[in-house]
Amino acid sequence: MSSIEIVSADGVVRGRAGRRIARWRALPYAAPPLGALRLRAPQPVRPWSGVRSATDFGFAAVQNPSGARVGPRTWQPIGEDCLTLNVTAPVIPSPTPRPVMVFFHGGGYLLGTSSMYSGARLAARGDVIVVSVNYRLGAFGYVDFSEFSTAERPFDSNLGLRDQVAALEWVRRNIAAFGGDPDNVTIFGESAGAHAVVSLLATPSAAGLFHRAIAQSAPADWTLTPDEARLFARRCLERLGTTAADAATMLSTVPAKELGRAGDRALARALREEPGSYPFAPVADGDFLPDAPLDAIAAGRAHPVPLIIGTNRDEATLFQRFAKSVPHTPEQLTSIFQRYEPGAEQVVTGSYRGYPAARTAVRIGGDHLFLRPTLAVLEGHSRHAPTFAYRYDYAPRALHLAGFGATHALDLVPVFGWVDGPVGRAMTAAGGRRAFLAVQDYIQDNWLSFARTGQPLPPWTPYTADRRTTCIIDHPPRVLVDPDSARRTAWQGIRRCEA
Repeated sequence: MSSIEIVSADGVVRGRAGRRIARWRALPYAAPPLGALRLRAPQPVRPWSGVRSATDFGFAAVQNPSGARVGPRTWQPIGEDCLTLNVTAPVIPSPTPRPVMVFFHGGGYLLGTSSMYSGARLAARGDVIVVSVNYRLGAFGYVDFSEFSTAERPFDSNLGLRDQVAALEWVRRNIAAFGGDPDNVTIFGESAGAHAVVSLLATPSAAGLFHRAIAQSAPADWTLTPDEARLFARRCLERLGTTAADAATMLSTVPAKELGRAGDRALARALREEPGSYPFAPVADGDFLPDAPLDAIAAGRAHPVPLIIGTNRDEATLFQRFAKSVPHTPEQLTSIFQRYEPGAEQVVTGSYRGYPAARTAVRIGGDHLFLRPTLAVLEGHSRHAPTFAYRYDYAPRALHLAGFGATHALDLVPVFGWVDGPVGRAMTAAGGRRAFLAVQDYIQDNWLSFARTGQPLPPWTPYTADRRTTCIIDHPPRVLVDPDSARRTAWQGIRRCEA
């Protein structure tokens, strides 16, 4: 590996250059949110003198250490000084600025790290620049403690979302120094990262910072009302053993591990008491995020950029086996449907063959969390901007034998080119490697075409209310009109009860 230096707006950074790509790691896009900046909106980076080494990863956001695992026996250190991003770019100079793809990782706004998503294979294949972003998680990024502000110690809302906007502002200021085009930026993300993409569509301060968007498996209606956000913040304080009167002092001084643990415990209580809820989420505060993203999209108030959005065929099988956070039993589903108008449960479950069989219940639970709000995004955004729908169906034989199928997050493997690595080889040990490689080529080619032009490759055409074209990503791929129309009609035909 050789070294390569770049002069950015904030100073000189040294990265590593290989035969095909160069990497810069842990570049700060905001000041460390420490001390008086804890639980505050991100502040500008202070420029530095000399050369800053950008060859190693810094801290992952505060979380359970298991979420920052980056290898079989390797964990990234965690800490509050986490507002950094990574840049991966082709080494060979380009006569024109390259398209930029900015990735927001998933993990339920609770776990994860940008270091897992360098995008090296994507950058090399598509001649693009890939940026992966850390942002604050859990109690540090997705609990609104602003109610407990004092004149001496204010707190801000929507910190994780503010971090994401700050990262995009950094890209706008600096990416040209790395050979990128600040006027051709695609944001993409998976799971909570896809929710971030949908939220950014509805965030006024993100206007002009990105020009296309890709949302993979977005739980798109994870948005709190101010009342819901206040209730959850108070539950976090209860876990800290403090009162509202002492909140400002406690939140400012409590060790990071304790604050993070209090948020995790409050989350566990919420999931237990109200299946299907998820309180680690942005709040429609009427200010930074004026409306719930689905409402903004439906009303045409979202940024009208081209969008790819879709889900995986078997989203919830992963959660059934491991996380247990997606309702997937008939009893849990009944609890969810009680929040809807009478008859909703019968309308939805009647559109799935085999209910109440266990596997069918799992599919309904996954579709409630992912497909239902994705359909709302498709119907709303397609009225205002080019919108492309997909369903990811392919899984190698081993995953079918294990009962997972095309489960949640499987699409990350081909998007980031991991079929060629240890993960892909393990998944194809029982066969299917050639097919999985073909799926990898197909999805990367379409994501890259979209990043360059705002359109995937033919014959994939836009989704409209008159012709609900959907790309089925499988081996072989195919484009269908309104697949699973009975389920779509059922989900779109139910309404939540008025609060």
